[in-house]
Amino acid sequence: MEKDVIKYERQREEMVRSQIEARGIKDPDVLSAFRRVPRHLFVSEALRDQAYGDYPLPIGEQQTISQPYIVAEMTQALELDKDDRVLEIGTGSGYQAAILAQIVYRVYTIERIRSLHIQARSLFDKLQYHNIVTRYGDGTKGWQQESPFNAIIVTAGAPEVPEILINQLVVGGRLVVPVGNQHTQELIKIDRRGNSIQQSNLGGCRFVKLVGEYGWRDG
Repeated sequence: MEKDVIKYERQREEMVRSQIEARGIKDPDVLSAFRRVPRHLFVSEALRDQAYGDYPLPIGEQQTISQPYIVAEMTQALELDKDDRVLEIGTGSGYQAAILAQIVYRVYTIERIRSLHIQARSLFDKLQYHNIVTRYGDGTKGWQQESPFNAIIVTAGAPEVPEILINQLVVGGRLVVPVGNQHTQELIKIDRRGNSIQQSNLGGCRFVKLVGEYGWRDG
């Protein structure tokens, strides 16, 4: 068991050094979060030896845990502060929420697939990530009752930027969302500036589709 702990720590450090730092991620809080979160626990036992590889992995229900670098790029783009409240759309494995939870005051995360919601909640409890609040439901609607948020991150590809999410940001808040067709997207960052928004394109990406009322229709 101790050998496994050491092995995974070494793999985690190599992941941060060669996949994340080497590609220009510089935020010290982001790098520290990736060094702390045990990514191998967010995949099935059969895939644990691949957990720190430079690629996404299946987590069941036709969903994936994203490539480490894309998780880091999206996290850094949110420009997070320790007092921030962050909403995540698409809990999935729970890895992105776990990374966010190392950096900010509170993470709210919504998952539409019940089995993934249950698995992630159980893992958060096991790892004692007490600042993560989970919800089962349609994440494309956001979480109006807990808004406004300092930042919102969408971990699935949307056909367009969901305006309902922009409206749940504080003034000065940031939204990062993949936007495009069902196969490839562009990573879009929205900065809410009072009554106006500033939009920037962070480059190409590929996510599973965002399903819900303000995303793609199921099926």
